[in-house]
Amino acid sequence: MDLTLLYRGPLASCDYDCPYCPFAKRRDSVDRLRADRAALERFTGWAAAQRGDRLSVLFTPWGEGLVRSWYRRALVELSRLPQVRRVAIQTNLSCRTDWLAEGDPERLALWCTYHPGQTPYDRFLGKCRDLVRLGVRFSVGTVGLPEHLEHARRLRADLPDQVYLWVNAAEGHRYTDAEAAAWTELDALFPYSRDPHRSAGLPCRTGASVVSVDGDGTVRRCHFVREELGNLYDGSYRAALGPRPCPRAVCDCHIGYVHLESLPLYDVFAGGVLERIPAARQLSSPVPVTIRPYGAVAARGPGG
Repeated sequence: MDLTLLYRGPLASCDYDCPYCPFAKRRDSVDRLRADRAALERFTGWAAAQRGDRLSVLFTPWGEGLVRSWYRRALVELSRLPQVRRVAIQTNLSCRTDWLAEGDPERLALWCTYHPGQTPYDRFLGKCRDLVRLGVRFSVGTVGLPEHLEHARRLRADLPDQVYLWVNAAEGHRYTDAEAAAWTELDALFPYSRDPHRSAGLPCRTGASVVSVDGDGTVRRCHFVREELGNLYDGSYRAALGPRPCPRAVCDCHIGYVHLESLPLYDVFAGGVLERIPAARQLSSPVPVTIRPYGAVAARGPGG
């Protein structure tokens, strides 16, 4: 079986204080950090013991994981397992990069977010150039706030052409067609992020070939549906796997709607769904997608 796991442990601390993020500059207690480390090591051990499945793993921590040694070690170890097709993490790239040389560059990938005002531009760009030199697969993106536009344009100009620059629609922001066009010039796939997607009753891969896992091993279909399917470590989740329609009215986060079968995003991101790297042919021109606004926009952070 091919199974994609979206893992989110107890970690909730971050070294940045972005005003659009509720976890900015949050500090975890020593006990919480120990619990997060133990949970991640348990998960890594479970993955290493699997023999009959092909696994793909995306770490989506509320905080910044790569400043913690156990996340760096987990990515390296998982990338070396033959049963792991891809392992990736969402990160602000504030960590050092030399450790990536220990991982398998064909399987380890990063989903990086640039936060203007939180890190010197040259430092962030230098980290991106390190990733290119190391041969690491990665995408880079930012939140589509008006004050970020010139920063994003500068980043697009300085990044190698083969590095995809994505843009997330900002929380609560309704884009005029002119504003959307400016962001689409930078990210041809921005129209998919501009407005929430109607999802109620539509088929979705979550709950069948994609699941969410928390630090205790509780399995849910995705991060946004609280119904439990079972537990990873006792295997009880397996009986619950199967096709099921989305129970939510809308889906407005990329890590959720990328799995909707009503959208063509598995083709758009063929070979790079976890790390948000599209097939090169998808970026040659803006994507002809029209998505009308639906209700209020829920919170969308850098990973949404």
